[in-house]
Amino acid sequence: MTDPMDETAPPMVRLLAVMARLRDPEGGCPWDLEQSFRTIAPHTIEEAYEVADAIERGDMTDLKDELGDLLFQIVYYARMAEEAGAFDFDDVARTITDKMIRRHPHVFGAAAVDSADEMTQRWEDHKAKERAEKAAASGRLPSALDDIVGGLPALSRALKLQKRAARVGFDWKEAEPILDKIEEEICELRAVLTETRETAIMAEPDTARIEDELGDCFFALANLGRHLGIDPEAAARHTNAKFERRFRRMESWLAETGLAASDLTLTELETLWQRAKAEEPGRS
Repeated sequence: MTDPMDETAPPMVRLLAVMARLRDPEGGCPWDLEQSFRTIAPHTIEEAYEVADAIERGDMTDLKDELGDLLFQIVYYARMAEEAGAFDFDDVARTITDKMIRRHPHVFGAAAVDSADEMTQRWEDHKAKERAEKAAASGRLPSALDDIVGGLPALSRALKLQKRAARVGFDWKEAEPILDKIEEEICELRAVLTETRETAIMAEPDTARIEDELGDCFFALANLGRHLGIDPEAAARHTNAKFERRFRRMESWLAETGLAASDLTLTELETLWQRAKAEEPGRS
């Protein structure tokens, strides 16, 4: 066993040794010893988002750090699987290596690819074949929507569902009709809200219908983003960051006067918001 403190050892070997020490029943970390696949999963999702955030900010120092955190999650799972006798880190690395070689015959074999579009199509063909083989092995009919992870963020999953459906022809040819669809969904949402207000005295609001119509709006917006070549999750993250940046600017101005946001009316806050917005180049 490599000594984790040996700085001359290869970095990956040291990392695996660190994980083994943390999970060692004799002298390991009590918190790490208590963890399971299920308890670690939320941390993995959080680390992936932190990687995306560092990329969004263009901070390469943070990106290096966050990628290390994400790699540590993989090492964590591999160690727990090894303890359970299921597989180890080498098996994980071997599986992805074999998969990449299998899906890139134009690089590691004799096949030829003339363009990135052709490569994308071949990649999808390989994945479709693998999905069909999995379906056959489990005794069910294959679907174009197979293997789209249910735990993805909703907008990311919507994007994947739409891309898969598009590959079998279930898609608009251009973006303009989707704008009409968005307006249609907004009208349906507006109608449900109006109906809910009118019946609120007699019954509880129909939150299930409101949620359904609002979800349709999100799905249509994700579809528009796909046609425009814009990742809806990335667009939403950008807008969140923009909102936070402007709101914090407002708070900074208020702090200079000894006031808080709650001390102002909505109209006064909107005036500050427009001031913060005006300070930014290319504002929207």
